[in-house]
Amino acid sequence: MEELSSLIQGFGVVLTPMNIGLMFVGIILGVLIGVLPGLGGANGVAILLPLTFSMSPTSAIVMLSCIYWGALFGGAITSILFNIPGEPWSVATTFDGYPLAQKGKAGQALTAAFTSSFVGAFVAVVMITFLAPLVAKFALKFGAPEFFAVYLLTFCSFVGMGKGSPFKILVAMTLGFAMAAVGMDTVTGQLRLTFGISEMMRGFDFLIAVIGLFGIGEILLSMEEGLEFQGKSAKINPKVVWETWKELPKYWVTSLRSSLVGIWMGITPGGATPASFMSYGLAKKMSRNGPKFGTGEVEGVVAPETAAHAAGTAALLPMLALGIPGSPTAAVLLGGLLIWGLQPGPLLFVEQKDFVWGLIASMYLGNLVGLIVVLTTVPLFASILRIPFSIIAPVIIVICAIGAYTVHNAMLDIWFMLGFGVIGYVFKKLDYPLAPLVLALVLGDKAEDSFRQAMLVSQGDVMIMWSNPLVGSITTLALVMLLWPLISKVLALIRAPKVDELAAQRPID
Repeated sequence: MEELSSLIQGFGVVLTPMNIGLMFVGIILGVLIGVLPGLGGANGVAILLPLTFSMSPTSAIVMLSCIYWGALFGGAITSILFNIPGEPWSVATTFDGYPLAQKGKAGQALTAAFTSSFVGAFVAVVMITFLAPLVAKFALKFGAPEFFAVYLLTFCSFVGMGKGSPFKILVAMTLGFAMAAVGMDTVTGQLRLTFGISEMMRGFDFLIAVIGLFGIGEILLSMEEGLEFQGKSAKINPKVVWETWKELPKYWVTSLRSSLVGIWMGITPGGATPASFMSYGLAKKMSRNGPKFGTGEVEGVVAPETAAHAAGTAALLPMLALGIPGSPTAAVLLGGLLIWGLQPGPLLFVEQKDFVWGLIASMYLGNLVGLIVVLTTVPLFASILRIPFSIIAPVIIVICAIGAYTVHNAMLDIWFMLGFGVIGYVFKKLDYPLAPLVLALVLGDKAEDSFRQAMLVSQGDVMIMWSNPLVGSITTLALVMLLWPLISKVLALIRAPKVDELAAQRPID
């Protein structure tokens, strides 16, 4: 098969001493980022992105993707040992992981979490291997109207399928669109919303935005809450690993179901966090040991970890094939590709074949390396959490400032970073989602360009969005997604059972 031969070629690109070394470095940095609650996968990738500018695109994406895998692995360590989710998608892991640690089974819980994460990622990578080329070939038929329809579907899916308030999602997305409009108009060449400041001609760099929103915002919130680390020590020896591995096959149905849930939530804008909660809920409902969930069940660790890793990996499929990120971290990686002069989308599979298949091959190897690293270094990373947060927080802030400054070597960017940090803090306090803002900031100008090109072709006729079955079906689906919260409420009212007003007056037999 063509995909398998391309994959073998990708392994040939990745299997160099330099790239293998970058894998290990990326995994270790990622686990460290996942362990520290003040950081996150998206922010860790954003902070370290400037370090990759001197590398080749393949080496850079290998390192950054491994940071992402490492963060996914690392979040489980704090959840199980300290009952502190290192990442949002690790919250569900605490429900059974921490009780297992309290019972003296921390090694078993960690082994189950890491192995399940690897399984979920592996299933998702296999899916990407065979589906990404097909999606890319299909997308080659796209013109400006089709691309705008896909962008519209992405934005509307966040509203229709988001777990939070649709109003808050729309507010966050609108703010992102406003920020994306700052700078030079790509069609007319006129300046917009620069307020006479020459440095704002280049607009708000997404990298500075995500460093501020995710990094500084999280630190401010953690400082307010007075974060303290208290937890159980853990050692993983070969005997514990082997005993756990012998037990895991009996949960194969849970692993498969969680992988499929994770893949679906990764391709759609759901993301790893809802995927982990959904898988945990399904496992609790369908398992024979469901009533025991929350007291220290291994299956309660397997389900969310498998789904989270599958979702995190699957989010790269729409990013590579369509140029549309399925998660905040994928949005950061998308920005990195643009910086390196690569245009994500269907043409990437034609013009940069070695790069694409090298990235897919690195997903297989990166997750295997990640499993080996975390199984051997848990005590080391757990001990990091015993460092006072008052020392860790300033270090993270300095790293964020360095990352922001190196983008354009401009002091103004640090002030922008701090401003975005305040916005991130306010958003978290008011429970506004950050992912729609980041998505609108990254894709807002591209969606605008596609829309204006479509309008120029049609001479201002909006009906071009229904000019053929393909674009018409995507646009209609997007509008349904946008209005889905209202549609679901109307359906619920229609299906609501009628209240029998005379029931209370009837005698009881």
